[in-house]
Amino acid sequence: MVQPYRHEPFTDFTVKENAKAMEEAISQVKKELGQDYPLIIGGERIYTDNKIVSFNPAKKDEVVGNVSKADKELAEKAMQVADETFQWWRKSTAQMRADILFRAAAIVRRRKHEFSAWIIHEGGKPWKEADADIAEGIDFLEYYGRQMLEIDKGKEIVSRPIENNRFGYIPLGVGLVVSPWNFLFAIMCGTAVSPMVTGNTVLLKPASATPVIAYKLMEVLEEAGMPAGVINYIPGSGSEIGDYLVEHPRTRFISFTGSRDVGTSIYEKAAKVQPGQKWLKRVVAEMGGKDTMIVDSDSDLELAAESIMNSAFGFQGQKCSACSRAVVHEDVYDEVLERVTELTKEIDLGNTTEKNYFMSAVVDKGAYDKIMGYIDTGKNEGRLVHGGKGDDSKGYFIEPTIFADVDPKATIMQEEIFGPVVAFTKAKDFNEALDIANNTDYGLTGAVITNNRNHIEMAKEDFHVGNLYFNRGCTAAIVGYHPFGGFNMSGTDSKAGGPDYLYNFMQGKTYSEML
Repeated sequence: MVQPYRHEPFTDFTVKENAKAMEEAISQVKKELGQDYPLIIGGERIYTDNKIVSFNPAKKDEVVGNVSKADKELAEKAMQVADETFQWWRKSTAQMRADILFRAAAIVRRRKHEFSAWIIHEGGKPWKEADADIAEGIDFLEYYGRQMLEIDKGKEIVSRPIENNRFGYIPLGVGLVVSPWNFLFAIMCGTAVSPMVTGNTVLLKPASATPVIAYKLMEVLEEAGMPAGVINYIPGSGSEIGDYLVEHPRTRFISFTGSRDVGTSIYEKAAKVQPGQKWLKRVVAEMGGKDTMIVDSDSDLELAAESIMNSAFGFQGQKCSACSRAVVHEDVYDEVLERVTELTKEIDLGNTTEKNYFMSAVVDKGAYDKIMGYIDTGKNEGRLVHGGKGDDSKGYFIEPTIFADVDPKATIMQEEIFGPVVAFTKAKDFNEALDIANNTDYGLTGAVITNNRNHIEMAKEDFHVGNLYFNRGCTAAIVGYHPFGGFNMSGTDSKAGGPDYLYNFMQGKTYSEML
C-alpha cells in the first residue's frame, strides 16, 4: 500500500547536528571532485576525448567533474537504443515503473546531504536552497509515481448493452529532455522521470554547466532497478546534438526548461515535419518569467519587505520565479523600499562550500557578464539604491542590487535578468499596479501583498500568471501543492508537479468491443 503523498521536509540548519552533517557531506564531496564521467547509452559507459568541464561557480578554478561529451554519432546511437528499448518498455506495468521512482526517492532521501553538497559545489547553491532543490527532486519521484498509478486506472466512459468501452492512456515514444542548470537536481530529475514513468524512453541532455549531478541521478535510477536504455545520459552541445535530436524524425516529444530564445527556437524546429516522421512532435517548454510582486496600501509591510527580499535574492535571483519587479502603492512605496534595502544590507555573500552564506556566486562567466550588463543599463534607467558591484576574481559574485523609481517599460522592468536584481516602481492605485504587472511578455509567477479582500479577488481574475500567490513571496512552489507553469512567453502552460502533468507524455486510446 502506497502511503499518501506529503512533501519532503526541509532541513533546519540552525540545528547544530544538521549543520554538522552538511559540513561533513561537503568535506566528503570535496574529496570526490575532478573525476571523469562517461555517457550512459543503453547501460554502456562511453568515455569520449572531448569533455565538458564542470566548475564550482564560487571557486572558478575548482573542477567538479570532467564529463564525456556526446557528438552526433553518439546521439544517433542513443536514439536507436531508446527507440528499440521503447518497443518493450511501453508494455511495462505502471506499478513497475512507479516502484523504480519510489525506490529512487528513498535512496536520495538517505543521501540527501551528499546530494545537496554536490549541487552546492556544482551550482553555487546556498545550503537552504540546495536542501530545497534535493527535496523537490524527491517530491517529483514520489508524486509522479503516485500519479502514474492513478492514471493507470483509466477513465470511466459509457458503454452500451451491445458494446464494452474502455479508455486509457499509452506512452508516446522517444523523448528529448533538455534540463536547466538552476534547479540542477529538481527540474532535471522531474523532467527526466515524468516521461519515463509514463512508459516513454528518454534522451537526457543536462545543462552543460551542471552535468555531474545528472550522472549522480542516473546512478540512483540504475540502483533502483531502471533497465538499461530507458533513460540515456548524453551531455553535449545544444548546437551539435540538441538541434540534431529536436529535428530527428524519431523524436516524439521534447521537454525543455531554459531561456525564451532557446525555447522558441526548439518550438519552431520541432514544428517542421521531417522526412520519415509519422507524428506531430509535442513540445513541453518552460521558458522563464519577469515576475512581479504587488504591494497594496493596506498590507503587512514587514511581510512585503521580507517577501520581496527573499524572492529577489534567494539563489542569487537565478529562478524563473524570482521577483525582479516590485510594484508598490505610492502611499507605502518609500517605507517598503527602505525596509527592503535594510534587509538586503544584512545579506552575506560568499562561497557556500566554505560557510552557510545567504548568497553565493552566479553560475558562470556568461551569466555574470549578462547580469552586470543589465546593472549598467539599470543605472541609466533608475536610481541605484543598493549593490551594483560584481567581483569575478575568484568566483562569479554579484551584490544583491536594488533599483528604484524605474519606468514600467524600462529594459530592466521588461527583460529577464536571471540574477540578483530587483527594480521598484510606484503605482497610484491597485488597478494601475495590475496593469503594470501584466505589461510584460511573460506570465509565470506573481504575488500580491494586501489585506483587501476585494483586491485579492480582482487579482485572481486579472493578474495573468500561472502561479499567483497572496501574502507570501512568488518563489518556492512545492510539488503537489503548487502546480508550476506559466502563460504567454513563459512556456506551454504545462503544470509541473500537478495532477495533469504526466498527460503531456501520453496519448488517449479508446477500446470498444462489440458483445
